[in-house]
Amino acid sequence: MTEPKRPDAAARALAPRPDISRFKAGPAYDPGCTKCPRLAAYLAEAHAKYPNYWCRPVPSFGAAAPRIVLIGLAPGMHGANRTARPFTGDHAGILLYETLHELGLASQPQSVSADDPLRLINTRIVNGVKCAPPDNKPTPEEIRRCNTYMQIELERLKSARVYVALGRIAHEALLVAKGLGRSKFAFGHAREHTLGDSRFLIDSYHCSRYNTQTRRLTPAMFKAVLARACELAEL
Repeated sequence: MTEPKRPDAAARALAPRPDISRFKAGPAYDPGCTKCPRLAAYLAEAHAKYPNYWCRPVPSFGAAAPRIVLIGLAPGMHGANRTARPFTGDHAGILLYETLHELGLASQPQSVSADDPLRLINTRIVNGVKCAPPDNKPTPEEIRRCNTYMQIELERLKSARVYVALGRIAHEALLVAKGLGRSKFAFGHAREHTLGDSRFLIDSYHCSRYNTQTRRLTPAMFKAVLARACELAEL
């Protein structure tokens, strides 16, 4: 895997801020949402420092009628918060997109920007929290508030058969969105859960820099989870 570099000042000056007119507000996503005061203030501060960053809620990305839905935590400050595409521009996206490509779920192995030609195939990425939080840690209240958007989006994705939760917080956000209790669905890497209606949840450790560099999550472990998701989704 090739480590992406954090953009320097010159690169930030050259990269234009993504055009907000590309993203329409609706019940499942609002690019102008400021319902969480702490997150809104944090993004305003970030925009003052990095004027070409997106610094708004990040939309979901992928197929409109997916068989597999990947549930992430929240945008990274110098990744999705910059590019306006989940897992794009920082370390977490390297393993994710390479693995999706290997399994035929992505048209190319790297996600560079929201303007590149990458397409996800039978797959969609939905974050539990759509705004970048300080220290990558949203509060429980921020997770609950943003969960309304996830509930609406997941309800619309009738084609979805498998949810893959990238980390414990994503796992719990999905359960809230689906109206399911935690006690019956404990998180564990590669653990499978039957949700009913021929739908499944598979857990994975998050593909973060920390987890991959400490080998808590290896490429083989991650690929095995997504390959199993393909089997359950009958892809």
